[in-house]
Amino acid sequence: MRACGLDFGTSNTTLGLNTPDGPRLCLLEGTHETVPSAIFFEADGSEQIGRAAISAYVDGVGGRLMRALKSVLGSALLDEVTLVGRQRAPFRKVIAHFIAEVKARAEQQADAEITAVVHGRPVHFVDGDPEGDKAAENALREIGHSIGFRDILFQYEPIAAAMDYEQQISHEEIALIADIGGGTSDFSLVRISPERRHAADRAGDILANDGVRIGGTDFDRVLSLATLMPLLGYGTAMKRAGLNVPSGYYHDLASWHSINRIYDPKVMRELREVRREAQAPERLERLMQVIEERRGHALAGDVEAAKIALAAAPETQIPLGWMEPDLTLGLNRAEMAEVTALLAERIAGRIDSLLQQAGLKREHVDALFLTGGSTRLAHVRHAIVSTLGEARVVEGDTFGSVGVGLTIDARRHFG
Repeated sequence: MRACGLDFGTSNTTLGLNTPDGPRLCLLEGTHETVPSAIFFEADGSEQIGRAAISAYVDGVGGRLMRALKSVLGSALLDEVTLVGRQRAPFRKVIAHFIAEVKARAEQQADAEITAVVHGRPVHFVDGDPEGDKAAENALREIGHSIGFRDILFQYEPIAAAMDYEQQISHEEIALIADIGGGTSDFSLVRISPERRHAADRAGDILANDGVRIGGTDFDRVLSLATLMPLLGYGTAMKRAGLNVPSGYYHDLASWHSINRIYDPKVMRELREVRREAQAPERLERLMQVIEERRGHALAGDVEAAKIALAAAPETQIPLGWMEPDLTLGLNRAEMAEVTALLAERIAGRIDSLLQQAGLKREHVDALFLTGGSTRLAHVRHAIVSTLGEARVVEGDTFGSVGVGLTIDARRHFG
C-alpha cells in the first residue's frame, strides 16, 4: 500500500509522499509542487488542469474553465449539473476529474499505485451547519473512493500545518496555527514537542479548533465588487427612482465558482432590457461585452493578480484597454485594506473564540505559525499578529506546510 497526504485547496493543491529522506511534495505541474485547483474542458472533450488550464482559457481556446472547485463542497451546487464539453455533469464529477489527474501524476512519479490518503479538510466546510459540514466531508470521501483511494482519513488542515512546524522545534510549545487559505481561515491551538511528534495518538494535544469560511477568494470578490464592477454598472441607478441595476449579475461575475452562470443566454436577454432602463447604459454595455467575449474568468484573474501584487507593492493597475482605449483601473493597498477590513476582522476574531475553547489566555501561546497564501496580505497578517502580541511569529511554507503535514500524518497512520 502506498499512502499520500493530499491538500485539495480552493486555490492550489499539493500531494505528498513519504520517502526514505522524509516527506516530499510531488511535482504536480512541471517544476511546481503546487497545481492551481482549476480544470479546463475543451470543446472536443479533452481536459487540462492547473496553469495549463488557465493558459488555455486566456489564450482563447474554446471550452470551459472552472476554478475554486473546493468552494462548492457543502453547497447546493455540488450536485447541480453543469455543461462540460458536449456533456452535462454534476460538479462532484468535475472535482473527481481534477483529483484523479493529480493522483495520476503523483503515481507516475512514485511508479506505484497510491491506495491510501490522508485528506486535508477545513475546520468548517460550512459555517454554523454541522450537517452540511458532514455532507461535504462525505462527498469528498465518496469522490476519493470513486477514483481509486481505498483507505481515506481526514485531518484538519491547521493540525497538519502544526505537524509540519513540529519538525523544527527543540522544546515543548503551545502553538497557534493560522492557516489562511483560498476558501477558509482555520485556527488550531496545539501542544507540540520533539517527543510528542512520534506519538500515534495526538488527540490530547489538540487544545482547540476553530475556523470561518473566509479566504482569499472572498477578498477577490469584495475587492472586485468595490472597484471593478462599478465600471460595469454595479451600484448605478435605473431611470425609475429608487432602483439600482440588479446586483446578482455582478456577484456571479465576482465569484470564481459562479462565473459560468453569467454566460446563460437568458442573462444577455435580460441585460438588453436593463440597459434600456439604466441611467448609465454605457456601463451595461461594458458588462455585455464581458459576457459576449467570455472574459469573466480573465477579469477575476486580473483582480486576484492585483490583490497579490498589493501584498508586495503599495499600488498596481488593471489594464482594461480591450474594453475601451486607455481604460485602466488603479488600485492601492490602503484601498484594498479598507474595503476588505471586515473580512480581516472576522478572521482575527476567531482567535478569541479559540482561546476560550482551550481555557487559555493570550500570554499562554508561545508561537504563532502562519501559513496559507492570504497571510501575505499585510492587513490580514496585522489583524492576526496584533491579537497575539507576545507570541513568536513563525513563517510556514505558504503553500506547502499543510501538504507536508498531511504526508507526515499519512506515515503515522499507514506506515
